[in-house]
Amino acid sequence: MPQYTPPIRDMQFVMHELLEVEKHLAQFPAHTSTNRELIDQVLEEGGKFCAEVLFPINRSGDEEGCQHFRDADGRGAVKTPAGFKQAWDQFVEAGWPTLTCAPELGGQGLPHVVGMAFQEMMNSANQAWTMYPGLTHGAYDCLAAHGTPIQKERILPKLVSGEWTGTMCLTEPHCGTDLGMLRSRAEPQADGSFKITGTKIFISSGEHDLTANIVHLVLARLPDAPSGTKGISLFIVPKFVLTPAGEPGERNALQCSRIEEKMGIHGNSTCVMDFDGAIGHLVGEPNKGLNAMFVMMNAARIGVGMQSLGLMEVAYQNSLAYAKDRRQSRSLTGPKSPDKPADSIIVHPDVRRMLLTQKAYTEGSRAFAQWLALMADTMHNHPDADVRKDADDMLSLLTPVVKAFLTDNAFSTTNMALQIFGGHGYIREWGMEQYVRDARINMIYEGTNTIQSLDLLGRKVLGDNGAKLRKFGKLVSDLVEQEGTNEAMAEFVNPLADLGQKVEKLTLELGMKAFQNQDEAGAAAVDYLRVIGHLVMSYFWARMAKLALAHPDDPFYKSKLGTARFYFAKLQPETASLIKSARSGAQSLMALEPELF
Repeated sequence: MPQYTPPIRDMQFVMHELLEVEKHLAQFPAHTSTNRELIDQVLEEGGKFCAEVLFPINRSGDEEGCQHFRDADGRGAVKTPAGFKQAWDQFVEAGWPTLTCAPELGGQGLPHVVGMAFQEMMNSANQAWTMYPGLTHGAYDCLAAHGTPIQKERILPKLVSGEWTGTMCLTEPHCGTDLGMLRSRAEPQADGSFKITGTKIFISSGEHDLTANIVHLVLARLPDAPSGTKGISLFIVPKFVLTPAGEPGERNALQCSRIEEKMGIHGNSTCVMDFDGAIGHLVGEPNKGLNAMFVMMNAARIGVGMQSLGLMEVAYQNSLAYAKDRRQSRSLTGPKSPDKPADSIIVHPDVRRMLLTQKAYTEGSRAFAQWLALMADTMHNHPDADVRKDADDMLSLLTPVVKAFLTDNAFSTTNMALQIFGGHGYIREWGMEQYVRDARINMIYEGTNTIQSLDLLGRKVLGDNGAKLRKFGKLVSDLVEQEGTNEAMAEFVNPLADLGQKVEKLTLELGMKAFQNQDEAGAAAVDYLRVIGHLVMSYFWARMAKLALAHPDDPFYKSKLGTARFYFAKLQPETASLIKSARSGAQSLMALEPELF
């Protein structure tokens, strides 16, 4: 059976030593009271909830899955796995949905950097369950930014409290990422409402038995809408139409016609949703729905990165425990446990390679994600407009990286967990095969990793001639300059500086080629994003190594330093082949005619 222990010590290291969040939060009027003691208390209590409530129903939820049935009125309904409703009630009773929401709406008002840590632990414990509140918080963000005063008054407190949940309804059977092709219709009514008609697919948490109402945020077209993405509007379409008092009234004309039979995340209801003249209300301006929905989409992309970080952590914990316990063969340099029939498999170099890869990507990703959460807090709260702008730029630049780089690494490292377990990893009862299946979707939804790569290179980097990238590059160069004469840091800052220079050169080269042929950007984008991911990870591992060097005799820091050395020796060199591939151009990809494939 799998196991999970919340990584509180490492989270504290990132928050208090690496990022010094208390010092940063003290600059924000809204968070001056968020001190180390409060943060640690949230981590401890949140960890208990995740380990004791969510984790025990992860495997059973995967095996049972969600059940689709017809209710008394013949509408499609969904029952979540055993224990999911009880866990939701405990989640709400403890106030966890309110953690980072606005106090004026009933929230606790804690910073994103604290909420992100809790989100990681929830995803380690039970990714499928965590998607229900995760998407709800995205709906909250979207309506908080674009909802009318009445919409905010009626809906946001219910989302904050956990009485209701939210979804995002974008994809249709004939179109996924290309939302300009969507066909769902919105017919204006005399009372100012709209009747929404259409079919949406892959709707996570689209129907369930956890809450009294579900608020769907639906993209659809008005009758006179222009074609393409410029003609998309956003609508609130609740499962139960709201009464004048804001309470659930009559059942709306929508239903889950079926749930998707998926490879993983079985405990989450991924629904085909049919809207048959369902009553909806416009969010924001007509034909500007995609802009409004991007608030939710960007939050979801960061959330998917956190799903992957959570899976990396729990997969690593189980891999390490198994590698220390499982005995197989002898060390190549002679028996390490001569009194036993075989040595533990952790003595073997390739097992160590897999374990250290898991550890390096997990701990590096935690530093990256928590820093990005701090950038979100800075963007919203810092009193200096220039500092807010810089943080916004970092968030914009690196959101596709935290989504794609972390999800790629999570699928790789969960596969390593399965490999370390050997034949047992392929067997359900050990739990590793579930992590592989659950991790696989993260590379696809909320924009495939190729879409994230195109967004990074095309829009975020070349779109502003590298201005945002140079801001991150300044962080890198400042660290290199600061530590350039520190001999103990040479093994970390030298490869960091080298990669920074190569990224600068590669970006310029790709920009010139893409100016003449856009396929050049498409051919290089996936490799380019992974290079940028390594640049970010190299920066944070160099910073963590600096902290570890100051504590040479402490086992925690010795482990951190050894992992940093492994990362720079064994993982960062991947960038050489990626850069070579990115430079190879589009010719070999595009020359072959389709009929010759």
